[in-house]
Amino acid sequence: MAKKTIQDVDVKGKKVLMRVDFNVPLDDAQNVTDDRRIRMALPSINSVLQRGGSLILMSHLGRPKDAPDPKYSMKPAADKLAELMGKEVLFATDVVGDDARQKAAGLGPGEVLVLENLRFHPGEKKGDATFAKTLADMADVYCNDAFGTCHRADASMVAVPKAMGSKPKVVGFLVAKEIQYLSDVITSPERPFVAILGGAKVSDKIPVIKNLLGICDKVLIGGAMAYTFSLAQGGKVGDSLVEKDKVELAKELLAAGGSKLAMPVDTHCADAFKADANKQVVETGKVPDGWQGLDIGPKTAKQFADAVRGAKTVVWNGPMGVFEMPPFDEGTKAVAKAIADSKATSIIGGGDSAAAIQQLGFADKVSHVSTGGGASLSMLEGEKFEAVEILDDK
Repeated sequence: MAKKTIQDVDVKGKKVLMRVDFNVPLDDAQNVTDDRRIRMALPSINSVLQRGGSLILMSHLGRPKDAPDPKYSMKPAADKLAELMGKEVLFATDVVGDDARQKAAGLGPGEVLVLENLRFHPGEKKGDATFAKTLADMADVYCNDAFGTCHRADASMVAVPKAMGSKPKVVGFLVAKEIQYLSDVITSPERPFVAILGGAKVSDKIPVIKNLLGICDKVLIGGAMAYTFSLAQGGKVGDSLVEKDKVELAKELLAAGGSKLAMPVDTHCADAFKADANKQVVETGKVPDGWQGLDIGPKTAKQFADAVRGAKTVVWNGPMGVFEMPPFDEGTKAVAKAIADSKATSIIGGGDSAAAIQQLGFADKVSHVSTGGGASLSMLEGEKFEAVEILDDK
């Protein structure tokens, strides 16, 4: 890890401004329904508090329109953090207003303050330098522990560390771990290196497929995007989800990938998008009119599982079918189980794949589950993040 981490900084008696990813789901009663992202930040938070520092935590939540909106308040996340830590967590009712500045100024060692939603201020999305300086002036140290937003140029990610000047600017343990897996493992993977890509859209994965074809020994394609490839090969896809405007691009990727790019050999399809529809398994490219492919078939699931079993490094991003609706979760289950059972270094790339691996109970049987869907995709594309590049080197 080339960047300094929060552990490398003496935080005793200092205020640490930490960008966390507390963008957690809330129910209608404003209760946090999944606290995983808050729990993932605890090692960095505890490191500061145990060494005599104080913490100002900042995050966004949801997509408010650059103005306060009670349904996107950070207060429920602050309350959940207090519950998880078993200690008081202060809350500022604004981001850079009087309440935030006064509470930040009065923080003592071991105390924690959560600022209101960054996106309640128009300066966050605009990357505004004045807004960033007000935040930077609250603290002695900046720490980025929000991997899920590392691919963004929001003020809290880029302008704030720039505004810190010569003050320490470091990564938290979560970001350090994400970079170690997603960057280091992909730069020098143990081989064979297998990538499994699924999900709905080819367009979301084009740069990833292109980048991984240059690195991997095998790239396995599943999910709805496989039907766009099937169409590109002259197959029949019935009513399956396809991106007709991406068929030419799919042809190019097939030509470039050659034998490295593996497509499904069979498809589990239905005559309606529901669990109790009529179902049948057909060869890929032979989906009847009025039917739609909703999962990879059993032969494909076995082939993909065999490829995983022979791998030393596995990256998985995107489900193989409609994993929320049995029996069209079978392909995703088969791949997840093969990854969990394998001895390979395994990286699950956020989003739906992370949800699936959690849901199936395999999260503790893989090497790393990424906390950032978009950010992990950007890293798999080989992108560099300014939000990380500008932090202090070791």
